[in-house]
Amino acid sequence: MRSFLFALCMSLAAGTTPAAAQTPPAGPEISAPSAVLMEASTGQIIYEKNGDERRSPASITKIMTLLLIFDAIDAGQIRLTDEVVTSAYAKSMGGSQVFLEEGEIQTVETLIKCIVIASGNDASVAMAEYIAGSEAEFVRRMNERAEGLGMTETCFMDCCGLTEDPAHLTTARDVAVMSRELITRYPQIHNYATIWMENITHVTKQGTKEFGLSNTNRLLKMAADFRVTGLKTGSTSLAKYCLSATAEKDGVRLIAAVMAAPDYKARFADAASLLNYGYASCRLYEDGDMPELLKLPVSDGLEPSVPLRYAGGFSYLGMGGENFSAVEKKLLLPEFLEAPVEPGQKAGVLRYELNGKVLGEVEILTDGAVKKAGYRDYLKKLRTAWMMAA
Repeated sequence: MRSFLFALCMSLAAGTTPAAAQTPPAGPEISAPSAVLMEASTGQIIYEKNGDERRSPASITKIMTLLLIFDAIDAGQIRLTDEVVTSAYAKSMGGSQVFLEEGEIQTVETLIKCIVIASGNDASVAMAEYIAGSEAEFVRRMNERAEGLGMTETCFMDCCGLTEDPAHLTTARDVAVMSRELITRYPQIHNYATIWMENITHVTKQGTKEFGLSNTNRLLKMAADFRVTGLKTGSTSLAKYCLSATAEKDGVRLIAAVMAAPDYKARFADAASLLNYGYASCRLYEDGDMPELLKLPVSDGLEPSVPLRYAGGFSYLGMGGENFSAVEKKLLLPEFLEAPVEPGQKAGVLRYELNGKVLGEVEILTDGAVKKAGYRDYLKKLRTAWMMAA
């Protein structure tokens, strides 16, 4: 097969002269000893301060608990309408709780609200037991999920962060990573994380009574030019004050992970400073109009060509005031592929460039299979061609 590639260059706009790049503003001064600011779609770190320093996470542990809950829903293992019975062990949890009684029944969706809004330790353990049979097995799965996300500095010892076990540790970077996984894979979490107040109903042997859930994330009520969408607070005497704050503005989603802030006001002020810095500094380019892919010729195959598909979409976070109207797309493909061709085989790339700089690429894959033609197949083709010519 001839090895050279041909390039189809497609400009996004007629103008090709980018605006002068701007220097991003200096990073904010924050009081917390450890923090990370991440853009959600790309996972790019915009700012960090001791981002890999291991610290006690308190209740932001529940981000992983929620991730496993939504994994179970997505897999069809549980449903939002399922009824969960509170065990004596779940009831015994101290700290932040919604005062579930032993034998009390609540739906999965109600318990999600209790975890997200009110940071209920009892609700977290009830869900852990419902999904995995025991908190210990659930925690094993939490650590397994963390490992799969590359959270190399994280070790969970319980499902709610109430423990003061010195081995229960994570980092601001890992908090941002699991927050990103939760909000990108299950954006419906924002429907719960943005609830300010809501009542649940306790039905126990003592009777029926209403209980008010009040959101622990005060950032939801702070005036800002971005929309706060969550996510989770946490505090213990060991961990001090922690927060994973998510926000959205003009299609850009940011995650501010703050750990060990000195007081509860500082964690919100630090998160707001980080988010303001992020929205002042960055712009997101997302390709909503990727070039149409035609079939690629196949040499020595039973079929003359194979359809193509993109492996995914493309986004790029700019930090220098880039003029994205000057982005060029270059479709890099061979003239043909040699049979046999397997489904999902890499055929080429779509490359994105700005002012001569490569921003990134998206792989182009085959969207079907083509078997190699044999001797009889060639005879059949010759016969067909002869009959058509006769």
